[in-house]
This record gives sequence, structure tokens and C-alpha cells, in this order.
Amino acid sequence: MPRQFEIEESILVDAAPQTLYRLVADLRAMGRWSPECRRVWLAGPAARPGTRFVGFNRRGLFVWFTTGRVTVAAPGAEFTFDVDVLGLPIARWRYRFEPEGAGTRVTESWQDLRTGRGARAAELLGLVFAGTGPARRIEVNRAGIRTTLARLATAAAGAPAA
Repeated sequence: MPRQFEIEESILVDAAPQTLYRLVADLRAMGRWSPECRRVWLAGPAARPGTRFVGFNRRGLFVWFTTGRVTVAAPGAEFTFDVDVLGLPIARWRYRFEPEGAGTRVTESWQDLRTGRGARAAELLGLVFAGTGPARRIEVNRAGIRTTLARLATAAAGAPAA
């Protein structure tokens, strides 16, 4: 059985938790923050637990899509969603927002969900469509998380207060 991987990074941002939550929970804007996600299609107006969406991703020459489902939508506190490819669980993305001093500590984490039945198929899909196996995916996602957090901090600086 493949190992399960998890990483997280955080940044202190000079903005209120509600402002940062609003930026992240706007799934259609995810393409502005993430270096891999180019676009999100979402049928409804707002993301809440159970909301489903499709993410269109690109890294270099590799292009792929994922389907997602919001699992936690706690304004100002946490936003979490799981993604899969062709029905195979791939990852859980979580954003936590914790007041710290005059700002907010934003923590983004990624958890590899490719375990159990179908894990090898999911890993193969990752290699074929995204160009990364599990170990390389950690490096790619850590760099992506750092980029995402930096872009969120920049956007929050110009965002209207919540």
C-alpha cells in the first residue's frame, strides 16, 4: 500500500480572517492564487459543504481536470475540499485562518488521499496527466502552496475589509 503524504505551510497576513476566507472560498478565483489550477467551474453561487466543482489544471505541458467537493466551509475559520480524478480520491486541500496579532495566520495543507483500493491507478493517472509521482508531488505542492499563500497575501492587501 502506498504511503500517505501530507504537507502544510503557513504565512502571517495583515488582513482579517473573514477577508482571507472570502478570497479562498471563492472557488472561481482559485486560478488567481494557485500556480496549477487555471480555472474552476462551479454551478452554484457559493461554496458550502457538499458543493461540487471541476478544476482545470496545468503544469508545463501537462493538462488535467479534477472534480472536487467542499467538505468544510466555516467562514473566517476553515475551508476544505477533496478532489478526485475519474472517481478516484486524490487529495484533500485545507485552509485554516487563525487570528494572530493584528493579522491572520493562514495555513494551507495538502493531504494525499491515494490510499487503499485504486491507489495505484490514481498514482498512475497523476504520472500520466500531471507528470508527477507521489514523491515529486510533495515538492511540487510545497512550492505551489508557498506561491498560493504569497498571492493570497498580496490580494488581501488590496481587498476590502470583511
